[in-house]
Amino acid sequence: LSRTTYSRYRKMPVSKNGKKTEGSSIFTWFFVLALLGVWTSVGFVWFDLVDYDSVVGVSHARIEARLHSRTCGCVQSERRIVIPWQQSGSACYCQYFYTLLSFKAKKKKPKLLNKFDKTIKSDIDAAEKLRKKGKVEEALRAFESLVQKYPHSPRSRYGKAQSEDDLAEKLRSNEMLLKAVNTYREAAELPEAPEALVKDALKRRAERQQFLGRMRGALGTLQLLVQTFPDDVSLQNDLGVAYLLVGDNSGAKKVYEEVLAKVPGDGFAKVHYGFILKSENKIAESIPFLREGLESGAPGTDDGRFYFHLGDALQRVGDQSAYHWYDLGHKHGHFASVWQRSLYNVKGLKAQPWWTPKETGYGDLVKTLERNWLTIRDEALSVMNTTSGLFVPEDENLRETGSWGQFTLWQQGRKSASSCQSVPKTCALMERYPEAIGCKRGQIKFSVMQPGTHVWPHTGPTNCRLRMHLGLVVPKGCKIRCTTDTRSGGELLRRRYQRPPSLHLLIVNSLYSFNTDTELSQSQRASASCLFVLLILFRCI
Repeated sequence: LSRTTYSRYRKMPVSKNGKKTEGSSIFTWFFVLALLGVWTSVGFVWFDLVDYDSVVGVSHARIEARLHSRTCGCVQSERRIVIPWQQSGSACYCQYFYTLLSFKAKKKKPKLLNKFDKTIKSDIDAAEKLRKKGKVEEALRAFESLVQKYPHSPRSRYGKAQSEDDLAEKLRSNEMLLKAVNTYREAAELPEAPEALVKDALKRRAERQQFLGRMRGALGTLQLLVQTFPDDVSLQNDLGVAYLLVGDNSGAKKVYEEVLAKVPGDGFAKVHYGFILKSENKIAESIPFLREGLESGAPGTDDGRFYFHLGDALQRVGDQSAYHWYDLGHKHGHFASVWQRSLYNVKGLKAQPWWTPKETGYGDLVKTLERNWLTIRDEALSVMNTTSGLFVPEDENLRETGSWGQFTLWQQGRKSASSCQSVPKTCALMERYPEAIGCKRGQIKFSVMQPGTHVWPHTGPTNCRLRMHLGLVVPKGCKIRCTTDTRSGGELLRRRYQRPPSLHLLIVNSLYSFNTDTELSQSQRASASCLFVLLILFRCI
């Protein structure tokens, strides 16, 4: 052996049996490095040194970008990719990239722990485990103990609020829910509360305030959220809804204008902005916003109200595509049919455009009104001849042209004593029938239309009420169309009066819907939102 080779050979470690141990030494170093890697990984995860969700999200974004950079003849859209089975010429790889795109990263969990809360993570996790198992009382005690021990811990206080919220649901207690509402605020206001916790706490607080009917309070909470997170468009959309809930359409309109300036294609903002425009009677302007918002398919847009108002707006401009949208609303489960577009319904009630007195189950009431129609007419005319302005204009934006006045005797089951003093005989007749005067959201009223009055086709919001009209002064040429059936006098679901040469006077009576197949129980009658026009009976004179 050469001197160099020999020297190197001598320095090699040798075991007792004379074999070299170079392999075991390499294995030892490999084992040490592996342990270091494991503990380094644990440290990265434990201390959140790397945002793995962001890394996955970047990879996913790269895949998506790569997909959209390839065409190879595939039909592509913003939301989906339609893959043809065959491609002429060369093979298409869109299917491969589509498969990659369909792999979705796990939803990023909000970071609710600050540095201090990570040091008591095991205690927080133990309390949270109790809450998730439904042991609400135990969870609340555990979080209360943590809050008492660590009053500056945002996560402990947030867990306390969630536990109070859960317990309120269990006990159906508004008092407990109010505690939760206050605790959510306390958690969000603590120093060093993580942004994700602040956002979650305040969003839930606003939701629970709305549940309690504290709409103004919810509005204030959402205003604070938008100020804190100005780039979150979803919060602005929620704020717009909050303005609508307190009746501030102008405030909501301003919010949605700001959203659409930032994100012109936001479907949620579009349908609500269109809804506001229509409420301002800007019919033509509202249509594209309502239509494009519904077509976007964005969460929160598939709502019967938007199908209803888009169809109604289209009808008012003479566009027959209105029935396309009514049909879509029906297919999406919002309407009972294209014609019965009520949004609040009792299942099982028979629906038909025209009813006979016998079919309604209120034959005695019908006969009483018909026998006394002259008395009722004379009292109505006497009220009309006064100059006291007892007839007030219709206020539901249903009149296209002319003049339509109403004189109400009962509203939502409450008698108007002053009105009945003017027509005592009519009120005395009606008081014989509690099913009529007791309709919680119904009306008994005189209705008068002057010559040239035209009413838009319309429908009511629920199927649990029958509406009866007794014609008192009905001139020739006055007609009503219900679905596709036009008759003389009266009114039902949709009415389109031809312009009569003289006034049209009738008494309108609201009743609960009734049929022999499904009858509303007494409890249902007490709670039903009986607003939907379902029955019309009339007498032409």
